[in-house]
Amino acid sequence: MRRPHLAVQLLLSVTLAMTLSACTTNKKAFYHQEDFGDTPTFVRTFPSGEKSACEAARRALLGQGYVISKSENTVLDGAKSFQPEADKHIEISFHVVCAPDGKDGKNSSMFASATQDGFALKKTNGSASLGVSVLGSVSMPFMSSDDSLVRVTSETIRSGDFYDRFFGAVERYLVIDGDEPATAEQAKKKTGEAAGPPSK
Repeated sequence: MRRPHLAVQLLLSVTLAMTLSACTTNKKAFYHQEDFGDTPTFVRTFPSGEKSACEAARRALLGQGYVISKSENTVLDGAKSFQPEADKHIEISFHVVCAPDGKDGKNSSMFASATQDGFALKKTNGSASLGVSVLGSVSMPFMSSDDSLVRVTSETIRSGDFYDRFFGAVERYLVIDGDEPATAEQAKKKTGEAAGPPSK
């Protein structure tokens, strides 16, 4: 009479385990959100070469207080720190890659991805020890603190408005190839030619 009861218990246990496993998989399977569709969130096309585009991105980040950690012709990394609370720290990191579009090199695509990391202050207290020759090592109530920042969150920023503002700043710093601004000497010479020879 106990065998059917044991079989029911086993069936219920297996069903419960499968349900919990499915729930855990659904919560962790963020790759289901990646449909790799045609979305302009992380990419923009600019009417310039890839080097000029990345230089504009570098200036745009510098203009907003970002610290550039890597700056190559077509690759750029920068980060900026925030402290919303005394024991909390936020850091936004940018990774930018510029690639040419077409064979003529007149257009380029800029791929930008930003990550927001959150850090919390972790306090570690320990009691200091005082050595005594007769009694040995005695623990005294002198406290030492070893505070450190521990990363507690990390997430890729997916806001379209955020990237729209960044790409808009890039456009303001963009110099179209062949239309670089004149140097100070060239501008002075051009102004003098426009004014004509000095009157005698």
